[in-house]
Amino acid sequence: MMMKKITIGLVAHVDAGKTTLSEALLYQAGDIRKWGRVDTGDAFLDPEKLEKQRGITIFSHLAHLEKAGVQFNLIDTPGHIDFATQTEASLNILDYVVLVVSANDGLTSYTKVLWDLFAKYQLPVFIFVNKTDLVADKTKLLQALQEGLSENCLDFTDQDNFYENLATVDEKLLDEYLATGTITDNAISRLISHRLVTPVYFGSALKLQGTEELMAGLARFGRAIPDKDDFSGQVYKISHDPKGERLTWLKITGGKVRNRMELPNSEKINQIRIYNANKFTTSTEAGMGEIVALTGLQTTYPGQGFNHRDAPHASLIPTLRYRLKPQNMDIHTAWDKLSLLKDEEPQLHLTWSEALQEIQLEIMGPVQLEILQQELQERFDLQVSFDEGGVLYKETITRSIEAVGHFEPLRHYSEVHFLLEPGPRGSGVVFANECSLEILANNWQQQIMTALASKEHLGVLAGYGLTDVKITLIGGRASNVHTVGGDFREATYRGVRQGLMELKLRNACQLLEPWYKFKLHLNQQLLGRVMTDIQKMHGEFFEPIITGDSVILEGQAPVSEMRDYANEVRGYSHGEGQLEYSVAEYRPCHNEAEIIKQAAYNPVADLANTPNSVFCYHGAGHTVTWDQVPLAAQFPYQYPLD
Repeated sequence: MMMKKITIGLVAHVDAGKTTLSEALLYQAGDIRKWGRVDTGDAFLDPEKLEKQRGITIFSHLAHLEKAGVQFNLIDTPGHIDFATQTEASLNILDYVVLVVSANDGLTSYTKVLWDLFAKYQLPVFIFVNKTDLVADKTKLLQALQEGLSENCLDFTDQDNFYENLATVDEKLLDEYLATGTITDNAISRLISHRLVTPVYFGSALKLQGTEELMAGLARFGRAIPDKDDFSGQVYKISHDPKGERLTWLKITGGKVRNRMELPNSEKINQIRIYNANKFTTSTEAGMGEIVALTGLQTTYPGQGFNHRDAPHASLIPTLRYRLKPQNMDIHTAWDKLSLLKDEEPQLHLTWSEALQEIQLEIMGPVQLEILQQELQERFDLQVSFDEGGVLYKETITRSIEAVGHFEPLRHYSEVHFLLEPGPRGSGVVFANECSLEILANNWQQQIMTALASKEHLGVLAGYGLTDVKITLIGGRASNVHTVGGDFREATYRGVRQGLMELKLRNACQLLEPWYKFKLHLNQQLLGRVMTDIQKMHGEFFEPIITGDSVILEGQAPVSEMRDYANEVRGYSHGEGQLEYSVAEYRPCHNEAEIIKQAAYNPVADLANTPNSVFCYHGAGHTVTWDQVPLAAQFPYQYPLD
C-alpha cells in the first residue's frame, strides 16, 4: 500500500512563530537534528542569505516529514505582509493550511485577510494557537477565533467534549453520535475537507508543546487527493539555482513525471529534483502528490496548470509604485538582468514604460523594497536606487470632428480625412474604414489603415497615450504621378494630430487618470479617519462592513492620491491595517489643469508628432499650420462641428 501524501502550508502573520513551528515539527519527526531559530539565523527553512541576515522568511520553502504513516510536504511561507504574494502563490497547491495565530497578538487584520484567501481557494484549515504558555486563557482565545473567523472553530484538544462539539455541526452526525456515542474519523475528515469544521490546537512551538498533537491530527484527519493515472500538475513557483539554472516548481496532481518527458507545452524535462530546503536529490521519475523542481523548461509561469486549471488571479497585489534607477549600468542592460526577477515573481509588476523611458515596479511595501535592492546587488551586481515614479495618465476626446492631413513636398502627394469620435470607456483606440473605392484606391486605403495601427497616438494636452477614441477613414486623395510609398503614412499621422488640435481649441480633449479599487481592513476605531482621508483623496466608498472591533471599507480612489496610502495605514494602525488595491479603470482626471501645467507639453513643438501639414507651392514644399490645413486643402468638412 502506497504511503498517503499530503501537502500542508504553514501560514501566519509576522512574528506568530510560524517558522519556529516548522522547526519543531521537523525536529520531532527526526528530519533535522539541530533545532534552528529565526532570530539566530540558523532555521532549516530560512536557508537564503537574505533570510539569515533579516531573521524573517522571505521566500516559500519546502521540506518533508513523516508522521503516523503519512508523508507530508511542508511549505513554510513568508509571514511579513510585504511578501504576501509569495504566500498566496503557494496556496493553490496545498491540501491543507495550518494557520498559526499568536496568543499574544490574537486576530490581526492580516490574519483575517489570510482567512478570506483560504475561502477563495477553498482550503481546509487547521489552526495552531502558538505561545499559549504566555497566555493561559484557552477559552477566551477560542472564543476570539469563533467570533472573528468562524463559529465552527472547534477545540480538538478538548477530549471530554470532543464528539459532542462536533455533533452540533451536522444533523446526520448528531444522529450518529446519539445512536453510537462516537463519530467516525471519516466523518470528521469530511467535515474538515468541506470547511465545515476548523480544528484548533493550542501550544508553544518553542517549548514543543502541542506540536505532536497537531501533527497527529493532520495525519489522522487529513485526506490525500484521489489517485489519477493521467499526468496533471500545477506550477506554483519559478526560481533559479546558484548556477543560474531555471527551476519550475510543480506539484504533481495526477500520474507521473519522468526524465525527458514532454509536457503539454511541448517542452521536455531535463532533470527532476526533490528539494529539502536548499538541498536536493535527483530522481528519474516522481509520482502523484509529490512536489518537484524541474529543469529544462523556459516558458512555464507561476500558477500554470498542466492538464489542470490555471491558478485563480491573485488577490494580494503590489500596492506601491517606484521608479528604479540603475547606478552602475545603462537602463537597457539593467532591464535585461531584471527580466529574471520578472520571470520568478510576476506579481512584482516590473515594467518598462516607453512613454516615460523608465523602469517601474510595484511592490507590497518598504521592507520588500530594501530586500529587492540587496538581491539585485548580490545576484546581478546591479546597484540601484528608487524614487517615486510618475502616474501614467491617458488622454481622450469628448466630441466628434473631421480631421485632415496633407503631405505634398515636391514630387509627393497624399491627403487623408478621418472622423474622430469618442469611444466607450475602456475601449482603447479603435480603427475603422468607411472610405469608398471610388474616392481612394484600395492599396492606398490599406497603407493608411496600416499606418494608423503602427503608431501609439499621443494626446495634445500633456503628451500621454490616446485612448477611448474611434478613428474612421472617410476620404482621401492620391496622385497617379507623384504618390509613392510612405506618403500616406505621413499624411495619416498629421491628420490625426490635426483633428486633436481642433478639439483642443474647442475644449473637447480630456485627461484621464487611473483609479484604484481598494479594500481596507482595520480597527473600527480608525474608521472616521479613513473615511475623511478617502474624501480628501477625491475617492468614494461603500457602506462599511463592521464585525466586532474590525471593519472593512471598500471603494475607489485616484491612483495619484492613494498610491502611498498603504504606508500611512501601516503607520497610524501600528502595522495592523491592511490595504489591498488594484487598478480598476481610467476616469476624468480630478486635477487636470495641474497635471497639464506640470507636463508643460507643446504639441506643435513635438516634431515626431506634428499636427502641421506640407503643401507644394511654386515648386517647393511649405509647412501649413494645423489650423489652416482645411482651407489650404480646399476640401470642406463633411462632419462640421456644431
